[in-house]
Amino acid sequence: MDAGTVTFRAILTPNRSLSPLGFILLMSILCVISFTIGVVFLMMGAWPVLGFFGLDILLIYWAFRWNYRSAREFETVEISPKSLTLTRNALDGSMDSIDFQTYWVRIFLDEEPSGRTHLRLRSHGNEAKVGRFLSDDERRSLAGVLQEEIRIALRIA
Repeated sequence: MDAGTVTFRAILTPNRSLSPLGFILLMSILCVISFTIGVVFLMMGAWPVLGFFGLDILLIYWAFRWNYRSAREFETVEISPKSLTLTRNALDGSMDSIDFQTYWVRIFLDEEPSGRTHLRLRSHGNEAKVGRFLSDDERRSLAGVLQEEIRIALRIA
C-alpha cells in the first residue's frame, strides 16, 4: 500500500435530533395551538395576545433556523501512514486544514472534574482541538479510535 493512501477518514458533524420533517411538524403544531389560543383571547377582547402568540412562533422559528445553520459546520479527520489531516469547514464555507506527521502526533483527552472533555491533537508545537461540537462520550470514543487508527497506519508505513 502507498504510504500516502488514506487509511482512515472520519467526518464529524454536530448532532441534530430533530429532522427537517420533524421541524415542519413541530412548527405546524405550534402554529395551530398558538392560533387557536390566540383566537380565544381575541374573542374575549384581549386582541393584543394574538400578536404576541405570533411573535412567539417567529422567535421559535428563528431559534431553530439558527440551530440548523450551525449544522453546516463539520470537521474531517484523515489518517495516512505519513500524515494526519484535520480539516475544518466553518459556517461561512471557509476551510482550514492542519497537517500533522502521523508518527509524531499525540492525542490528548483532557477530562474536567465535571466530566467535560476536550480532545486535542499536538505535534511539534502545533495543537488543534477536535470535535468541540461532539458530546463527551463521542470525544472519548473518537480518541480511542484515532489512537488505534494511527497504530494501524504506522504499521502500514
